[in-house]
Amino acid sequence: MIEGNRDERLAEAVALRASGEREKARQQLLALSADSPADAEVAYQTAWAHDVLGLEAEAVPFYELALADNGAGLSEKDRRGAFLGYGSTLRGLGRYSKAVEVFRRGVAEFPDDNALRTFSAMALYNVGEHHEAMRTLLEVVAETSSDPGIQGYRAAIEHYAKDLDAVE
Repeated sequence: MIEGNRDERLAEAVALRASGEREKARQQLLALSADSPADAEVAYQTAWAHDVLGLEAEAVPFYELALADNGAGLSEKDRRGAFLGYGSTLRGLGRYSKAVEVFRRGVAEFPDDNALRTFSAMALYNVGEHHEAMRTLLEVVAETSSDPGIQGYRAAIEHYAKDLDAVE
């Protein structure tokens, strides 16, 4: 067992992941998760450690724990990351409907988070909600692009994003 308190152990594991020692970080986080099974922050970091190793299926239960009670126990930054990581992981596993559900929860809490909105659009595409996916992407492009051509037509892009099938 790794010596030290929860905060020290968590900081060490996160530093290991950041420095590229991903498997060692995962092992330490698994041990910490066993000692702190209801800790949302530990669960989120453990999920992330699995994701960076391509162990998406193993990350799922940790994301679920991290986001239980709407991510109570996570900082705002970590809640955003947990929604993005969990939704993306589900999408990567082909669990598209569940991914859409997770992204909708995340976007509802963080409506201005363009990464969440973009990944949500990908999941929406996967479940056949092409209009909603395209609308979302057009809105993100119009809002965030610094391209002069896009900005010159921003109002038109935003107008058409509302209903691409409308004929004027």
